[in-house]
Amino acid sequence: MTRASGTQGGPVTVTKEGLPAWLDPVVHAVETVRPTQLSRFLPPKDGAGRQSAVLVLFGQGERGPELLLMERASSLRTHAGQPSFPGGALDPEDGDPHGDGPLRAALREAEEETGLDPAGVQLFGVLPRLYIPVSGFVVTPVLGWWREPSPVGVVDPNETARVFTVPVVDLTDPANRATTVHPSGHRGPAFLVESALVWGFTAGIIDRLLHYAGWERPWDREKQVPLDWRA
Repeated sequence: MTRASGTQGGPVTVTKEGLPAWLDPVVHAVETVRPTQLSRFLPPKDGAGRQSAVLVLFGQGERGPELLLMERASSLRTHAGQPSFPGGALDPEDGDPHGDGPLRAALREAEEETGLDPAGVQLFGVLPRLYIPVSGFVVTPVLGWWREPSPVGVVDPNETARVFTVPVVDLTDPANRATTVHPSGHRGPAFLVESALVWGFTAGIIDRLLHYAGWERPWDREKQVPLDWRA
């Protein structure tokens, strides 16, 4: 089965069958990467944190492989104005947080935020759960192949400012890479693409996927972009 089921109730299939060959390095990375290779922020051992999921969706665009991103509305309480993967907290109807729940949540949130048709998405992998200390979210990154692309755009302006795709060739371009420096001292990878600064959790996932898939090109880690305290 290569089509994702509806996001409510029934089983959600995860399969690598029929993926384009260029995704092979990503599949290998997903199967072999360890949590500590993705982030130093791992879920609290006591089970604290709000369970959530994001959809890391690869598609085939005019300039080759691309990723679907959205820019969060500036009015939101957490991560306002930040580019991010579609996603959010699990709802009770998504099911078991340690089972299919994150898969359903990733597809449901992507549909709610971007208008994406989940039926055109083939889920092919799940990364280890990670933690975002500033918001207390425990995030499961769910990876998908946009087998049958559907129109996407802003569904609710109160949640989303814009929806856009980024060619992987732009993400790997050394000219578009930088290191963000927060006033707290935290440093992290960033991407300057599509008139956006992609940083934080989203940039961290992209950075690690590019690295472990073997797509990363040497870039200047001393090129810095300062963030302010509101970030």
